[in-house]
Order: sequence, then structure tokens, then C-alpha cells
Amino acid sequence: MSIRENLAANLRRLCKDHASVSAVCRELHINRTQFERYLQGRTVPNKATAKLICDYFKIDEAELYQDHDAAESMTPGLPPVSEILFGQMIRPPSPSIAGGTYFTYFSIPNRNDLLMRSVTFVRRETDLVTFRRVTGWSERRGSTWARARGNHYGVAISRLNWIYFSGINRRQTGEPSLISVQWAPISDPILTGKAMLLTETGPAFVSVIMRQDVSNISARKAIRMAHVISLDDPSVDQLVVSVTRDGIA
Repeated sequence: MSIRENLAANLRRLCKDHASVSAVCRELHINRTQFERYLQGRTVPNKATAKLICDYFKIDEAELYQDHDAAESMTPGLPPVSEILFGQMIRPPSPSIAGGTYFTYFSIPNRNDLLMRSVTFVRRETDLVTFRRVTGWSERRGSTWARARGNHYGVAISRLNWIYFSGINRRQTGEPSLISVQWAPISDPILTGKAMLLTETGPAFVSVIMRQDVSNISARKAIRMAHVISLDDPSVDQLVVSVTRDGIA
């Protein structure tokens, strides 16, 4: 294929892991009409724009124009490490979690009266479960909590009745995160467990609660709700408050 066709195919592949092409354009600050020209193979970006795209998707420029349909040279019988890892991650059993929108609540060290509320969008494609988790997006700029912003993408796997959400922050910091949860032993469907997050002072281990939204809230509204909340706030899910105060998480 030509360079333009390779670019178009690769961009379409990369955008599949995001909420929408429009969301990608907003986060890249690229005009949607211009981006569509790249997706249609009508033109290629200049050096500055190509670097912006590569930094956003965490790839190098060669991969942006690479022909992924071409056979890769490799030692016979020795598959690449990435292929082995991917195969291990998607092997059965797949996580017992439905696709949809989940509010994810993190405890805050030394602040028992507060929770950090994130929103996690879970997508199921047969046995493959991927997610995007947005944190602190509506925090006021310059505030302490604004530095906790996150836009994590990753994969969810299931082992020994635990569901692991392993992701990488798409923001410039690019730090990893890991959440390990399982269904709580109560009648209401709610996931509880622990999370490993990277903070300004190093890795932190906190309690985490995940609860699916069943009100069909829009993605935009859900993201606006991704900020620090008080347990006394009447709008907070009362089951989450109860589980937090009972120490089940």
C-alpha cells in the first residue's frame, strides 16, 4: 500500500480504542475535517502534526506509516514477545463484567471524608475486554486535585475470580496503573478491591469501588462527574457511601 493508505489504515486502527474520532480530534486539538483527510488517505500530516499524533498514541513515526498487513520477518517458530503477551492476556476466562459505563471510586490517603470519582468505559469484543478510565477531568485548573488527571486506556483480564484493569495514562506522564477488583459479597452488584496508582510522591495503594451506571448517562456528562467528591454529598451513590464506611472495599 502507499504511505497515505498505510497512514489511513493505522489511524483507523488506533482510533478504535478511543471513544470516537471526534474525541481524538478534541484531545489532539486537530481540526476534524483535516483529520478526516488523513483517515481517507487523501493527505499526510506535516512533521509537527505527525509528532503530535505519535506522542498522543504513544508510537514512533515509523509505526504511523508502517504497512501492518505486510508479513514481519522473524525467526521461524519464535513469535514476537508482544504476540505472546497479548495471547496470554486474552486467553479464557474472560472477565465477568458487562460492557458499559462504570463509576470508579478511589479512597484518598488521610482523607476519610473524600473519594476520587472516575468514570470507566468498558467495551467487550467477544473474549477481549478493553477500557478507558477518565479521572479528575472536571477539576479546577491549578487545584491540588487537577494534578491527578488521568486518561487511562488498557485491557481487563480475569484470574482466580479477580478482575485486573491494567492501563497506561494517555496523558504526557504516561504512567501505568493497576486495579484489582472482585464482586463484593453483598446482594447488590458492586466491585471492590485495591488500586496501584502513581502519585507525585511515588506509587500509592488505595481502596477502590466500581459500580455500573444503569441510567444511560451520556459519556460527556459522566466525564464531568469525574472529580473529588465528599461522602456527605447527597448526590453520591448511597451504596458506595455505605460500602466505604463499612470498610468492605
